[in-house]
Amino acid sequence: MVQTLTVLGLESSCDDTAAAIVRQTTGAKAEILSSVVHGQTELHSPFGGVVPEIAARAHAEKLDVCVLQALDTAGLSLKDVDAVAVTAGPGLIGGVMSGVMCAKGISAATGLPLVGVNHLAGHALTPRLTDNIAFPYLMLLVSGGHCQFLIAHGPEHFTRLGGTIDDAPGEAFDKTARLLGLPQPGGPSVEAEARAGDPKRFRFPRPLLDRPGCDLSFSGLKTALMRMRDQIVNEKGGLTRQDRADLCAGFQQAIVDTLAEKTRRAIDLYLETSPSEPVIAVAGGVAANSAIRSALESVCAEKNTQFTAPPLALCTDNAAMIAYAGLERFRAGARDGLDLTARPRWPLDQHSPAMLGGGKKGAKA
Repeated sequence: MVQTLTVLGLESSCDDTAAAIVRQTTGAKAEILSSVVHGQTELHSPFGGVVPEIAARAHAEKLDVCVLQALDTAGLSLKDVDAVAVTAGPGLIGGVMSGVMCAKGISAATGLPLVGVNHLAGHALTPRLTDNIAFPYLMLLVSGGHCQFLIAHGPEHFTRLGGTIDDAPGEAFDKTARLLGLPQPGGPSVEAEARAGDPKRFRFPRPLLDRPGCDLSFSGLKTALMRMRDQIVNEKGGLTRQDRADLCAGFQQAIVDTLAEKTRRAIDLYLETSPSEPVIAVAGGVAANSAIRSALESVCAEKNTQFTAPPLALCTDNAAMIAYAGLERFRAGARDGLDLTARPRWPLDQHSPAMLGGGKKGAKA
C-alpha cells in the first residue's frame, strides 16, 4: 500500500533548538520540506561549554518559534501534518523535557499522534533519509556525547559492535580547545588550527589499539595534550601560535588514526554477517571533520565497502533526522501517549552490556 506521510520533528537534546518537516511516500526517497535550527553558541561561549540550565531556558523560548518557521518554510499548517515526532532522549534532561512538553502540547491541541524518538536513532537513520540506503548497514555514530559502531538492522533494531569507554571524540575536542584557549565548539576550532600544524611533532597515544575489538577511549588524549602543553609552557614561558597548531594537529591525527583502525575492525565484523550491499555510514557532529571523513573513505576503499556521510548540515543536531526517525516508527505503527517521558540516558542497543555504567538514571550507553 502506497502511503505518503508528513511528520513534524522537534529536537532539543543539547544546545540546538530545531524543528523540521519531512515527507515520504512509500518506496521513495524522503524529502526535507523545511529544517530550522537555532544554535546557542553565543549564550554558552562565555562559560567554555554548554550550561544545562541556560540551554533548557533557551529551548523553551525558541521551540514554538522554530515550529512556526518550519511550517511557514514548508508552506504547510499543522492540519497538513500526520504526526509530531520529538527527541525523548538521551540528552540534557532540561532540554529534552522542553521538547517533549512542546510536542505534547501540539499533540493534545491538535489530536496529532505523538512519536518519541531516540536522538541516537535520529543520527543512525540519517543515511536512510539522505541516501535511502537499505538495511543492514554499518554506522559509526561519532558526536560530542557519543561514539559507537552499530549495525543497523531496522528502525529500532541496532547491534553495538563497540564504542567509547569514556569520553566521546567531540567531548575530547571541546576539552582540548579549552586547554588551548580556543573558542567553542571545540571541534571546528581544533580542526582549523590543525591545518597549519605538524601532526608529527608531538607523539600522542593511540588508545586501545593494542587490544582486540572495536572499543575506543579518548580521555587519555586530553591528558596527554595537557601535559605536553604544560611542558612547553614551563620550557618557553608560553605557547607560540605554531606550538598550538602543532598540538592540535597531533591530537587530531591521533583521533583520526584510532577511528580508522577501529573502523577496519568493525567492517570486518560487519562483513561476517554477509550483507548483500555492504555500506558504512558515518553521522554525528564529529563526522563534519574533513580529516576524519577522508581517513574513513580510505578505509572503506581498502575494504571494498561503500562509504556514505550526510551533508554537513545534517551531521550536527537537527530536527530533520528526528522527523525522519519518527516517520519510520510511525509507519511501523508506533505511537506514544501523553505520558511519554524524557530520558537522560537511552542506549540504542538494549541487549548489550552498558559501556559507561548505570545508576538511577540507567545505562549511559
